[in-house]
Amino acid sequence: MFWADRLRRGLFPPVCLVCGQDGRAEIDCCAGCEPELPVLAAQCARCGIELETRVDLCGRCAMALPAFHATWPGFAYTGVVERLVRRFKFHGDLAAGRLLADLLARRLVELEAPRPQLIVPVPLHVRRGLRRGFNQSALISRDLSRWFGGLPWLEALRRTRPTATQSELPADQRSGNVRGAFELKRLPPATTHVALVDDVMTTGSTLNECARVLLQAGVKRVEVWVVARA
Repeated sequence: MFWADRLRRGLFPPVCLVCGQDGRAEIDCCAGCEPELPVLAAQCARCGIELETRVDLCGRCAMALPAFHATWPGFAYTGVVERLVRRFKFHGDLAAGRLLADLLARRLVELEAPRPQLIVPVPLHVRRGLRRGFNQSALISRDLSRWFGGLPWLEALRRTRPTATQSELPADQRSGNVRGAFELKRLPPATTHVALVDDVMTTGSTLNECARVLLQAGVKRVEVWVVARA
């Protein structure tokens, strides 16, 4: 835990951001609420879509293989998790963002997700970033890096043009909306394994386009770390 977190927790007793009762020293979620968070019953290992039983490739992935190689969703995008994401993303509740990163990190450990060489957040266009005041995926990446002992993270991608908000578009228009919307800024030499980080994954079109750019740059394996899968 970092000195700023230690100072904050020393001045303010930990409170569970889910129920408002006493929290725990290591995370702002009590021992009663964490087991109740909505995890996926089973999933497609490739795209992370929730299924009744785990499969390596769902029907959709078998027909059109995603550019990324695996998806590790922390939770389903519903209930408490959805509310925390919205508090963070649309209301600037940075404490909710830190909690989501902590919860995702704990789930990644539980799921035994392999460690990449580099964490890369999905970028926002500069205009949207200025309006919001932060890139939620970058803040989650920063906190994951700290949680995993300084695992490198880098804003390696740039969004080259503004795009319509994916959640406001029909599913069949989302891929075209982000096609060609990303480019590489920089990448450390010999980077072959990357984890792409985002807050919510719906159709996966944005993550797929980001993964495609990374693969073209020479990355061999791209996995997705996402707080919630819709």
